[in-house]
Amino acid sequence: MSYLVDGYHSETAAMAPVSERVAFIRRTYATLGGAVLAWVGASTALIATGVAEQILRDVFFANRMSWLFLMIVFIVGSVAAQYMARSRSSVGTQYAGLALYVGLYTLLFVPILTIASQPKFGGSAHLPLQAGIVTLAVFGGLTLAVFVSGKDFSFMGPVLMVGSFAALGVILAAVLFGFSLGLLFSALMVALFAGYIIYDTSNVIHRYGTSEHVAASMALFGSFAMLFYYILSIFMSVGRDD
Repeated sequence: MSYLVDGYHSETAAMAPVSERVAFIRRTYATLGGAVLAWVGASTALIATGVAEQILRDVFFANRMSWLFLMIVFIVGSVAAQYMARSRSSVGTQYAGLALYVGLYTLLFVPILTIASQPKFGGSAHLPLQAGIVTLAVFGGLTLAVFVSGKDFSFMGPVLMVGSFAALGVILAAVLFGFSLGLLFSALMVALFAGYIIYDTSNVIHRYGTSEHVAASMALFGSFAMLFYYILSIFMSVGRDD
């Protein structure tokens, strides 16, 4: 079995010898772990040095349209990063794409992490940690379930894509018209990105080529990060209600 990527046919990990398949999966999840650690480290550094709070006050609190600008930068940058990660030119280009992707997520999450972790904004230093533990548990459980089942969940792709565009439309409307998305929206987004984790994990098993561990880890990282974002949003909403 092979599939077309950037004009080339690549043998999928599912059809590769067992040793190559195992090595691919190990590289994928090791790269994912490195990306998550880099993301956590960069975010922690920005918050600890006060840069994150300065960005929050001087940019996002000062101008509501900054959120729209950030979303545009994030979307355009993500497309570029994904193209780089699938590059056949060099492994260095692939990792540069992943580094760009992690940087974009760090920038995107600086506001909510600052608010969630700072008591002056109504947050708590424990909130991100608690949300992170729940995210790891959900991610680990879903990953294990997909590997144990061995099923191909690629059929979920179109449904998840439609859900993503619908969610993006709602988010843009919230930014433009200034209304709150609420707890229900966050819960629906948790379900959406849990679906993406199932889909991405299935693709690691059945769809990616053995040389595409960077692209595979990038897909998993994006789903993991967004799952964390909305779990953290739920924790923050529940905390305010209390």
